[in-house]
Amino acid sequence: MRPKSYVPYVFLMPNLLIFSVFIVFPALFGIVYSFHKYDGLNPMEFVGFRNYASLLQSREFWEVMRRTFVYVVTAVPLIFAGALLIAMMLVQEIRGRGLFRAVYYWPVMISFIIVGLTWKWILGDSFGVVNYLLERIGLEPVKWLSDPTYAKLSVILATLWSRIGFYMVIFIAGLQSIPQDYYEAARIDGANRIRTFFNITLPLLKPTSLLVLILSVIEAFKQYPLMMALTGGGPGKATTNIVQYIYQTGFIKMQLGMASAMSVVLFVIIAVFTVFQFRLTRGGAIE
Repeated sequence: MRPKSYVPYVFLMPNLLIFSVFIVFPALFGIVYSFHKYDGLNPMEFVGFRNYASLLQSREFWEVMRRTFVYVVTAVPLIFAGALLIAMMLVQEIRGRGLFRAVYYWPVMISFIIVGLTWKWILGDSFGVVNYLLERIGLEPVKWLSDPTYAKLSVILATLWSRIGFYMVIFIAGLQSIPQDYYEAARIDGANRIRTFFNITLPLLKPTSLLVLILSVIEAFKQYPLMMALTGGGPGKATTNIVQYIYQTGFIKMQLGMASAMSVVLFVIIAVFTVFQFRLTRGGAIE
């Protein structure tokens, strides 16, 4: 091998080093910890699969997983549909298209903590803007953050507001890659917009759709800072999802072995979802 061929790897080394230090090695340590009883202070005690067995018997863990699944299957389809709808509107030749794209993308640049705090001021029970406006027009204020049902709805709304713009950009790129010849042929054949969407747009967007689904599912499963800033996981534990539960188990209860086991289970679930999506869409292949 010529020395010249090593040059690309030299440029990759900084990223590979950062990825290994902050992703690969912690993941491997997490797998090791999951087979031990460990509180971060005393020496580790090997317990085999006892942590995993405890998880299978824990009603609290399965309740947290149920809430997480409900959040994922609610947020992901809404994000997908909303991002695709907005992308299809903003891919058209309209006045102010660049401004509208910037406006929809702007929330993506805000950290999840700030998004949560912003929506807390909007939907706060006693100080929120929405309840203030409701009272001004003579309506009863809504317990957006203290009622379990409304708290879950508030989290979904904040999630949609903060993430649709990101996936909108991905869909716009996918839509712009579709040759216009297909649409011109469809118009000549007399196909309406609905038929064109299902017979041309959607099939040719399969690779993009697969990417959006995988990224949004992974992001939804590991969502934590937005919920923590907006509801704190409450009221009660109504909006406590799996990542927050892992944090509480590992760093508040100091059960790092159990928390690591939960992280491994979460990784397996996400991996299964990803493989299922690949199989369902045949890897995004266009037929």
